[in-house]
Amino acid sequence: MSKQTYRVCFCCRRRFKLPVSEAPPEIKALFDHYSENNGFMTAAQLRSFLLEVQKQEKATEEEAQAIIDGLQHLSIFHRRGLNLEGFFTYLFGDSNPPLSPSLGVHHDMTAPLSHYFVYTGHNSYLTGNQLSSDCSDVPIITALKRGVRVIELDIWPNQAKNDVDVLHGRTLTAPVELIKCLKSIKEYAFVASEYPLVITLEDHLTPDLQAKVAEMVTQIFGDILFSPGSEECLKEFPSPESLKKRIIISTKPPKEYLEAKDVKEKGDETHKAKASGDEEAWGKEVPNLKYSTLADYKNNVDEEVCEEEDLDETDKSHHNAAPEYRRLIAIQAGKPKGGIDEYLKVDPDKVRRLSLSEQQLEKFAVTHGKEIVRFTQRNLLRVYPKGTRIDSSNYNPLIGWMHGAQMVAFNMQGYGRSLWVMQGMFKTNGGCGYVKKPDFLLNNFPNNGVFDPKAKLPVKTTLKVTVYMGKGWYHDFRHTHFDQYSPPDFYTRVGIAGVPTDTVMKKTKAIEDNWLPTWNEVFEFPLTVPELALLRIEVHEYDMSEKDDFGGQTCLPVSELINGIRAVSLHSHEGDKYNNVKLLMRFDFL
Repeated sequence: MSKQTYRVCFCCRRRFKLPVSEAPPEIKALFDHYSENNGFMTAAQLRSFLLEVQKQEKATEEEAQAIIDGLQHLSIFHRRGLNLEGFFTYLFGDSNPPLSPSLGVHHDMTAPLSHYFVYTGHNSYLTGNQLSSDCSDVPIITALKRGVRVIELDIWPNQAKNDVDVLHGRTLTAPVELIKCLKSIKEYAFVASEYPLVITLEDHLTPDLQAKVAEMVTQIFGDILFSPGSEECLKEFPSPESLKKRIIISTKPPKEYLEAKDVKEKGDETHKAKASGDEEAWGKEVPNLKYSTLADYKNNVDEEVCEEEDLDETDKSHHNAAPEYRRLIAIQAGKPKGGIDEYLKVDPDKVRRLSLSEQQLEKFAVTHGKEIVRFTQRNLLRVYPKGTRIDSSNYNPLIGWMHGAQMVAFNMQGYGRSLWVMQGMFKTNGGCGYVKKPDFLLNNFPNNGVFDPKAKLPVKTTLKVTVYMGKGWYHDFRHTHFDQYSPPDFYTRVGIAGVPTDTVMKKTKAIEDNWLPTWNEVFEFPLTVPELALLRIEVHEYDMSEKDDFGGQTCLPVSELINGIRAVSLHSHEGDKYNNVKLLMRFDFL
């Protein structure tokens, strides 16, 4: 056998061999501190550990004994208590997560809808990119199963003009029938959450087809449809609690399309508005094109036109808009005439929904940050991805959240760090899709002031994170996935997604050639706005010659992190939890 052949065989043996998982030194030291000299931890000693290290103030000796009894099926069980292996197994087990499963829905759910961040989808029917992917009810179902509470549908006349399709207009996206989407929404609306589901409609229909939509919606949803019964705006939004298992329709009332048309025809006024810096004057005509290439789409997309205000030839016939359709609209959307100052005016007698693109929000946040916060105390603000995100990528949701925007709309069919942050935020409050906004975004300050998103704030708390070790890749990945001839070289990235002052990423050293990497590294994160902070965790495999390989991720809301040593499950790019991949970490608030 040649030297080269021998070396390959030796490396293959290394690659497939899994070393015994051992507790890192810090875990051994804790076990020694809380156990007896005979090497076993009694229920009383385990309770002391739960109280002092895990900060479980209500832990009882009976609960500690139940943990010990739960390990009876393992050979490590001993009636005198846990040995080191049993203690290590408990810490790394599914019963020791970083977020408490017992919390469930624990936020006050009786405030108006405007007091909550809501898990919101954008173009919820698309299976892939924004230009040429198929439209389907499948991504809608997937989103609903994950707890998404706002589904967006673009509705257009079908080719025969006698029925209604859902598609991304003027692109090559293949349509799906509206009725199919509505039936799937009814079936899956409340499988993940019993709190209200909002359907936002981007309407491009003639009055006769609006009437048809009204009939469909009424017949399919029946009594679960929340309808105010009149064409008037609500004076205040109802609460999520009062709307449990109800479906809500939100769109721009048809008469407002007509008003937008009228503004467009006043050419002199529009010109003046543009000249004075109002870059989003109503009535910009969107070419009635069908974009056949990515280049065409990017060249023609107008970033400053709100997608819900696109004008269509059908608008000419909205003089006779179907009254039954108008009455279905519980949350009215649209912009008043004028610029940003008019958009953000707060009416004490009615509430509404405003939509801004991510770029518009960034621009207006510079000059009108406090006004946006004030607007969102009573009204709903929806933020949607800019038009050039053809690949269905997303943006930083914190910009919207720190200004009080309830509906930060995301493309749920893709993946990426922004979407991981979104998924992390909505693990809060039992994963019900509604997260109560922090008090500072809802309260008025002295002299009728509101929170200033640009203000420099003091540090409220410091999160100390210890990354001990990881395991599970050997079982969840092909053994050649990371490296052809040797075990992987893992490192962990850990950091904060939050307001700009708090946002940071750090990383551990890479541990070479080990399926069970032990890092034992400590990081501290000072937080000025812990209420909006999310802990980002990623594992990668270092590759000297190519791009580092992905090894898992998760994002955890800091507001619900449990103190102590916890087993943190990692997820795939798409957000699906791996069967075995976990990190052992410790969280302490200083």
